[in-house]
Amino acid sequence: MDLNYLLHRHQVALMRAATAASPEAAHAHGGMARCYERQIASQRDTLGASGRMVLA
Repeated sequence: MDLNYLLHRHQVALMRAATAASPEAAHAHGGMARCYERQIASQRDTLGASGRMVLA
């Protein structure tokens, strides 16, 4: 899966968790965000990229 796609979906899941109408929906979206986090970490490991963002 494309890393940019995973990063996008992760951000969408975080935004939906933050604006969820119920605690159950927030929990579900938060779970999806965590799944995307694991996939992103795996992709970065495969690519040899650092998992940390560098601030300018």
